[in-house]
Amino acid sequence: MKKKSTLISIIIGVIAAIVIIQYLPNSNNSDNVVIKKPTSGSNTEQIVSQTQPNSNLTNSNMTNSTQTPIKRWVQVTEYIEGRPEVTYLPYDDFVFKVDYKINAQKEITAVSIGLDPKFSDLYYQIGFFDRKADTVVVYPLFTQAAYGENGFYDYYKKTCDSKCLTVNIPAQVTPIYQASGRTTVMLHLLHYDFVTDVDVDKNPKILQEYKKVIVLHNEYVTQREFDAITNHPNVLYLFPNSMYAKVQANYDNNTITLIRGHGYPDSSVDNGFDWKFDNSDFEYDIKCDKWQFQSVDNGKMLNCYPAFRMYYDKSLLFAIAQ
Repeated sequence: MKKKSTLISIIIGVIAAIVIIQYLPNSNNSDNVVIKKPTSGSNTEQIVSQTQPNSNLTNSNMTNSTQTPIKRWVQVTEYIEGRPEVTYLPYDDFVFKVDYKINAQKEITAVSIGLDPKFSDLYYQIGFFDRKADTVVVYPLFTQAAYGENGFYDYYKKTCDSKCLTVNIPAQVTPIYQASGRTTVMLHLLHYDFVTDVDVDKNPKILQEYKKVIVLHNEYVTQREFDAITNHPNVLYLFPNSMYAKVQANYDNNTITLIRGHGYPDSSVDNGFDWKFDNSDFEYDIKCDKWQFQSVDNGKMLNCYPAFRMYYDKSLLFAIAQ
């Protein structure tokens, strides 16, 4: 029987530093804007200036008193493996209703994502109203666990010993960035079926019930799950760095343990499965300006990290639905 996840939450706790910016041309036609950006690893804030090219001020339905186009942007800074990556999102072009909760320091602390009635035609065209139950998305529950407190990344940072290489399997989905949180919510809103790593590991044949499998940032998977996914004939690998490290699940204790990968058990080990299609180098591209799907033996693989691009790129949403 096909199983649809009911665990998807719509409110996402934001790990990244995000600020909404409204670009207002000044008298000398420059686009310099003063914004606040927290420094990595602390709550310290610093004032920085960011400049956006004039081309970013096009296609806006907003104007100021002089009828000069104004466009709001969301600046996103993500720290991926300790490396800061920055992108700007065209807020007025979003095809989902995205609301931000902002604190007194004007920092965004949570994001609410929903469907926007203005884009009903788009949703219809990509199958919202007649979604065929032949595609399933695999939610990366093991990856969510690995990134948790006292988890794998505390071991990698040498702030915890090997005891942090065994972590509890979460009881519910909490869509964080590292576990494809935003994409999970958007695909759930668009009526895609979901299973989790646990479902696939316990019953690998479940994927055979679907013509198409969408893999998210399933960085940590078991050998059974890896085999089930790589042996399926039609997989869309939507995120780089998936299928990267091998874990073992113990359902009696409700835990997973890192077995191999991500520099473990020694620094010479990268991909824990020695997978020839590992594309982890692309995970740092959160802009996805030149996104494309590349063919692999059992499907297609995206060459960038699409979490933010999916807010507004209609072509990408169509490509995922095909």
